[in-house]
Amino acid sequence: MRLLPLLLAVLPLPLAAQERIPSHCLAFAEAPAQVVPAAWADPLEADTFRLHYIDHSMFLLRLPSGLNLVTDFNGFVGPTRMIPDVVTMNRAHSTHWTRAPDPAIPHVLPGWGEGGGPADHHLDLGEVLVRNVPTDIRDGFGGAVPDGNSVFVFEAAGLCIGHLGHLHHEPTDEDYARIGRVDVALVAVDGGMTLDIPTVLATMERMRASLVIPMHWFGRGTLEAFAAGMEEAGYRVERPGGPEVVLSRDALPDRPTVMILEPSWLE
Repeated sequence: MRLLPLLLAVLPLPLAAQERIPSHCLAFAEAPAQVVPAAWADPLEADTFRLHYIDHSMFLLRLPSGLNLVTDFNGFVGPTRMIPDVVTMNRAHSTHWTRAPDPAIPHVLPGWGEGGGPADHHLDLGEVLVRNVPTDIRDGFGGAVPDGNSVFVFEAAGLCIGHLGHLHHEPTDEDYARIGRVDVALVAVDGGMTLDIPTVLATMERMRASLVIPMHWFGRGTLEAFAAGMEEAGYRVERPGGPEVVLSRDALPDRPTVMILEPSWLE
C-alpha cells in the first residue's frame, strides 16, 4: 500500500495554463529596456517574446508556450512546416493577405469586415490578446474604402506591439485612443504606397513607442530617409544585422530607438 504515495510523487504534474502579464496598452507608462538578438525556433524564457521579420510586412511573434502569430499573412512564410496559431491580414494588396489560408490555422483574423462593416477582433488566448483598430484605405480612384485596414495590437509579456498594417492616413484622435500605448511599433516606410515619410514621422512622434521597427520598404532610399528623420527627432538608430529580437517588459531601450531588422524567411 505504500507504493501509491510513491507513484503519485513521481507522476508529472499537469502543465499550468499560460497567463498573460498585465499590460498598460490603454494607459500611458514608461518602461526601460534592452533588445536581445535570437533565433526564431529557440526556447524562450518566461515573460518574453520573439519578433522575427519575415518579409514585406510579415512578422512572426513567437511566445514561450510555442504559440506562433504571423502578421499580414500572405500564405507563405518560408520553407518550414510551421503552421501559425494566429494570422492577421490586411486587404490593400495581395502581399498582405491570402484568399486561401491553410484550414489548419486555428485563428484567421482579416483586418476588414466580411459583412461590409469594420472588423472587430478581440482574441484572448491567455498568453496573448489580439485586438484591432480599423482604418480607411485608398481605393485607387481618389476615394477611400472605409475600414479596409486594421492596426493590430498584440498584448503579450506585459508589452503592447502595434502592427500598423497598410496605413493610408495618420490615425485620428479616436484611433490613437483606441490603439492606446504602443511599446513596439511596426510601421510601413515605403514613402507613398502607405504614408509619406513626413506623415510617418508625425505618427511616430505622436505614438511615442519605445521601439520602432520599419517594414514595407522597397529600397534603401525611403528606409534611410525615415531613419534620418527619426534620428533627427531624437531616436537612436540600431542595425543588429539580422531578422530577430527577443523582447520583454523589463528590457526595452533606455531611449526611444529605431531598430532596422533585415527580413528573412523562416526555415
